[in-house]
Amino acid sequence: MTTSTHLVRRRRFLPLFVTQLLGAFNDNLFKNALVFFVVYSVYDSDTAEANFSALSSFLFILPFFLFSALAGQLADMRDKARLIRFIKMAEIGIMSVGAAGLLLAWKGVAVQGLAVPLMLVALFGMGVHSTFFGPIKYAILPQHLHENEVLAGTGLVEAGTYIAILAGTILAGWIPVEWAAGGVVVTALIGYASSLSVPPAPPLVTPEPLDFHIFRSSATLVRNTMEDRRVFLAIMAISFFWSIGAILFIEFPPLAKNVLGASKEVASLFLVIFSIGVAIGSVSINALLKGRVSARYSPFAVLVMACFVVAFEQTCVMWPSSDGTLMDVPNFLVQPLAPVLLGTLGGIAISGGMFVVPLYAFLTTFVHKSQAARTIAANNIVNSGAMVAGAILAAGLSALGVLVIQQLLLAAALCLVSAWLALRLCRAEGCASA
Repeated sequence: MTTSTHLVRRRRFLPLFVTQLLGAFNDNLFKNALVFFVVYSVYDSDTAEANFSALSSFLFILPFFLFSALAGQLADMRDKARLIRFIKMAEIGIMSVGAAGLLLAWKGVAVQGLAVPLMLVALFGMGVHSTFFGPIKYAILPQHLHENEVLAGTGLVEAGTYIAILAGTILAGWIPVEWAAGGVVVTALIGYASSLSVPPAPPLVTPEPLDFHIFRSSATLVRNTMEDRRVFLAIMAISFFWSIGAILFIEFPPLAKNVLGASKEVASLFLVIFSIGVAIGSVSINALLKGRVSARYSPFAVLVMACFVVAFEQTCVMWPSSDGTLMDVPNFLVQPLAPVLLGTLGGIAISGGMFVVPLYAFLTTFVHKSQAARTIAANNIVNSGAMVAGAILAAGLSALGVLVIQQLLLAAALCLVSAWLALRLCRAEGCASA
């Protein structure tokens, strides 16, 4: 029996896995239903669509920057299982607000004046939800799993997250908006039910007073966490990776519509391929490393990712001009360049998963278990800053008239920075000689 198979049969892992999977599914079902509806039904302008896509990403990411320090403190100083249940209960209320927005949009009632603002409020709320859940889902693993299970557990969590992204993205692109409204509320209810089975995970340190000063606590947490050079390098490498991811996810819907002349179902297909690829990379790197936490393959993986990004961009450049009619999935798939486009996209995702999973595992195993949640929280703060910067940069370039297709080369350039940081981490941990 493999480590991964063994873990999914255990209560110390399975309820957490299911709970986080449902949360990621709900995030993406709601977010993509919102973005697809607005891009394809409200706006008819390249700039407006790209800016809205950037705004939605910004609102979802912003809570990570604002509240991660508090989330890390709570996760390390309170019972993690109890916190999970509070967070999942809040998700029910957040998704009720989002569902109201989706239903108003479906009915065509005050779409821009009320429906879209309600959906953006809920999107921000789900960002808050994920901010507080994120440190827990990684920090609880070293507490519940054996040392030789942590990499496999991290890979399963990451793969499960992207499988959930896949499912949520597929549904968002294919089901009517009113079905999405009901789906997000039902999923939140099931997620709360699954959280009730997560075993207790009491704090490993004596609880201290919480610092509610957002900016001071964030600055202190990041400064203290990144004093260790190896932790600093891992966090910075992950941050550049997620800035790349932010740029790509912002660009997929307008790129599909305006460059490839494709429908929202094709935009959904792009996100599906990306999610499958990251899941494959997340699991395969565990087999390659044989359970050992190491960054030895990360520099090469992200360099391969850069090559695939350039290949994806060049394929888009060669794509024939659209006649104004949006292609559905069957018509898109019979295009001569479609296999190359989807293959390069899958390559981006697989190599990205192989790059980032060992770095997350490194962060949770290198520090003491009592500091794991705060380390992930500090990582989330820096990551979210990088993603916000990526979203702002993408929106700014669009406002300046830089085509979406040209912005893909920016993502490739950021891959080179991630590779350099990962190489420095690899040398610092001595994995080159391992």
